[in-house]
Amino acid sequence: MEYQIAADSLKNRVILVTGAGDGIGRQAAISYAAHGATVILLGRTVAKLETVYDEIETLGYPQPAIIPLDLSGATKQNYQDMVETIESQFSRLDGVLHNAGLLGVLSPLDQLSEDTFDDVMQVNVKAQFLMTQAILPLVKKSEDGRIIFTSSTVGHEGRAFWGAYSISKFATEGMMQVLADELSNSNVRVNAINPGGTRTAMRAKAFPAEDSSLLKTPADIMPLYLYLMAPEGKGIHGQCIDAQPKRKPGAAS
Repeated sequence: MEYQIAADSLKNRVILVTGAGDGIGRQAAISYAAHGATVILLGRTVAKLETVYDEIETLGYPQPAIIPLDLSGATKQNYQDMVETIESQFSRLDGVLHNAGLLGVLSPLDQLSEDTFDDVMQVNVKAQFLMTQAILPLVKKSEDGRIIFTSSTVGHEGRAFWGAYSISKFATEGMMQVLADELSNSNVRVNAINPGGTRTAMRAKAFPAEDSSLLKTPADIMPLYLYLMAPEGKGIHGQCIDAQPKRKPGAAS
């Protein structure tokens, strides 16, 4: 399927991107801004967010905003405060890309530490659950709201040694499906994207010996991210879509 949208499809929209400091999140933020959106950059490393902020400003796109937040330690109150800040500054929130994620340690399940399991589930599942609860009232006010989760190839089918990360992505897809069903009669479209093997720091950590030049870049897979956030993608709801559907089995994201 060709995912094409108009150059100004996201004009006047406010979109929150988590994990916006680098990788897919950084590219999504820039791409959304390029199509007219005011982007809120959320991440734990302020210096990285400031770099993305400056890049968006230099390119002449709408002025973004920064929300520093470490999902590993954020509480329900932190998310409620975040939403109050967004509402007071922008009075709206039209879209959220849940992109931030933690790989954890790749190891046999019987050797996976409780701390690693807890850390991965905190960032990849609980943080997204609490954030979604907090932002829902604001997104529901949008005439055309969007919530996009990030899954993985190992969130479709479990794979040896992918442990907590794989389990967290199964949970992510489940959360998306539950929320999509609950919002089926609303103005909010809820979906998930499996980016597939992409040239990112997380991918390099999982596959250190891999030739990264053979992988698609975050920019290569942006058409799907744009389409699901734009009016053109309004007909898609409750689906997890592979950004690289033709990749061979065995290449996890």
